[in-house]
Amino acid sequence: MKTKTIQSKSRMERIVIIVCLCLLIFFAALAMFPLWWIVRSSLMTGPEVGTMALLPSRWLFSNYPEALQDFLYFRYLLNTLIIAVPAVLLGASTAVMCGYSFARLRFRGKRIVFGLCIASMLLPPMVTLIPLFVVWTRFMGLQNTFWPLIVPWLFGGGAFNIFLMRQFIMTIPRELDEAAMIDGAGRVRILTQIIVPSIKPAIMVVSIFIFLNVWNDILHQTVYLQNADLATMAIGLRVFHGSYGTIWQLAMAATVMSIIPGVLIYIVGQRYLVEGIVMTGMKN
Repeated sequence: MKTKTIQSKSRMERIVIIVCLCLLIFFAALAMFPLWWIVRSSLMTGPEVGTMALLPSRWLFSNYPEALQDFLYFRYLLNTLIIAVPAVLLGASTAVMCGYSFARLRFRGKRIVFGLCIASMLLPPMVTLIPLFVVWTRFMGLQNTFWPLIVPWLFGGGAFNIFLMRQFIMTIPRELDEAAMIDGAGRVRILTQIIVPSIKPAIMVVSIFIFLNVWNDILHQTVYLQNADLATMAIGLRVFHGSYGTIWQLAMAATVMSIIPGVLIYIVGQRYLVEGIVMTGMKN
């Protein structure tokens, strides 16, 4: 009797696993379908793009060199990296310091300040867009420069990144800090030699988020960068789609080229991304 019960349970578990795998494959395919549609369209002829064919009849890789004739990919890539690299360095560094302050230091009003920091995530970017534009352009005269897109990352890298760092640092035992203090280490040494090596996954997660945020930030880049020589990948892709919107195979080829760096960054940091998200929130 027990043997039959065990066999029925194992059979039911296999059925549940199979159903879960089927659902997982289905939803993964559903999520990847738009990306596949862009890629297949970039390898087709113009008339074929509008059909329901899943695969091109002829794989026209020549669409990519043709798109590069007017899509200034490398200029847009360089301009975007000029913004993204300092933003990642500044944002990740200040997020670590702010997260450490909220997780370890004791000061009056810490809960209130942290609450205001979290509440700022509810504020839409469009609300602060006009006041910041006036400050950067009228008072500082920095329109058509990269500075308005880089300097804001100096202030903690965003509320979500600060929260992520704080939660991750709180998973590190305080006994490590206390042992280091007994040995004569100060706050700076504890942060740089104990905390930072222990939170590398979180730093990688924050760096990826900041990079992708800068890469996809067409709103602020369009507002501050009016010079065509300063156009980023997001602006360049929008302009190219406006000029070649009816030539779908070239527009899709430019789109595929624009997402390659982001995909590569995600692939490289995928292990750290998953580990950082899993570890965040284990202790609050």
